[in-house]
This record gives sequence, C-alpha cells and structure tokens, in this order.
Amino acid sequence: MDSHAAAARIVGEADLVGFTAGQLLDVTKALTMILALPQSAADRVDALAVATGQGEEWRLTHAIRSWETNLDLRHLLVANGNPAEETYVEPTLAHLRSLGLRRLDGLCVQAGPAPDTGRQAAWIAEQVHGRRIASLALAVSPYHLPRAYLTVLKALDRSGLRLPVIPVPVAVSPDTPVPEIGATAYDLLPGEVKRILNYADKGWVATLEELQQYLRWLWSRHESLLVGAPD
Repeated sequence: MDSHAAAARIVGEADLVGFTAGQLLDVTKALTMILALPQSAADRVDALAVATGQGEEWRLTHAIRSWETNLDLRHLLVANGNPAEETYVEPTLAHLRSLGLRRLDGLCVQAGPAPDTGRQAAWIAEQVHGRRIASLALAVSPYHLPRAYLTVLKALDRSGLRLPVIPVPVAVSPDTPVPEIGATAYDLLPGEVKRILNYADKGWVATLEELQQYLRWLWSRHESLLVGAPD
C-alpha cells in the first residue's frame, strides 16, 4: 500500500467538520439521484466509456463484458489512468485482449496518461464531440461513480454538449480492497464526498443545482431511453 496515496484518499469525520449539514445533504441528494438512474438504459446508448485507475481491473472487465455482449454499442471509450500509480497498467490492445476484448471496431483508447478524473472526463467529452456520440454510459466502481459522473457532466457542459449519460456502477463487492491502496469502498467514499464538495467550488464538477437541471432535461427529453418505452 502507498501510505501517501492512502492518506490522500481516506478521510475521517474530522476531515468533514468544515462542511455544513446542508452541503453534506446536497452530496447525499446528488449520489442518490445519480445512482437511481435506470442502469438498464445503458443497453440502449451509442457508446460506453470506462475510466480506469487505482489498479481496479474490474472496471475494464465489466466494460469489456458489456461491450462484447451488447452489439448495439457503437463505441467503447477507454480513458487512460495515472502512470504514477504503482498498480498502473497501460491499456494497450494486448492488455485489453487479455481481459476478453475481441470486438475492435469502435474501440478508442486514450493515448496519453490521464493522472486525474478531470483529464479523463475532458478526453471523453472530446470523443463525444468528434464521434458525434448521441448517448453515453459511464462505467466506474460504485464509490467513485458519482464524482466521475459529475466531472463528465461538467466537461460536456464546458464543451457545449448535452446528451444522455447513464451511470453504470461496475459489479464489485464494497468489501473488496482497492489494489492501489488496500482500502475498501467503505473507506474511500468519505474522501469522494470531500472531493465533490471541494471540486464543486472550483468548478471541476457539476453542482447539485446543475445536476438537478440536467436530470430535469434528461427525464423530460429522453424518458423513452431511460425506461425502455417505445418512441
């Protein structure tokens, strides 16, 4: 375990003392509304994006499994990770093949390193624009998914893009230690909450108000995608 990385990502109650009950409640609302979006809608989107990191190979295996079984997906976007992580593995074609990838048409892998979620999200937004992607699913470990989702929404908004984005929490037990630092999802979620609050002030993630506006648009304009109803 990298003790410095663990210290940065694992926070306790004392680290959240500076935030108000209202701020923490806003994050709770955001987490709930994001994870309440119908995951089944991911079967009806144009593209699937996966953000790698923390040695969590299950992110990739989950995304590849979905990609190989859902032939209606036209694009698989694999965002690169942080080479400074001890568990970093470059997402080469050979590595992706070792995890079960067979379908190559539509595959796109971020060429350069992406040391943080913001750079992953910016790259995803670039691909959405350049490939004229009309709807997107985002696959990430559950504890990290809300922050990744809010970061992608912010990146899309900065690019003047608005499209359905479906959150897909990958299948992994919350008791599973994250390879990079040996902590579980239970340990890491408070740190994600703190980052969401700090990053919202810096304009790096969508705020609760921006999320509410987006979800209002999403449900009013794309309910058929979300619930699988005929147009």
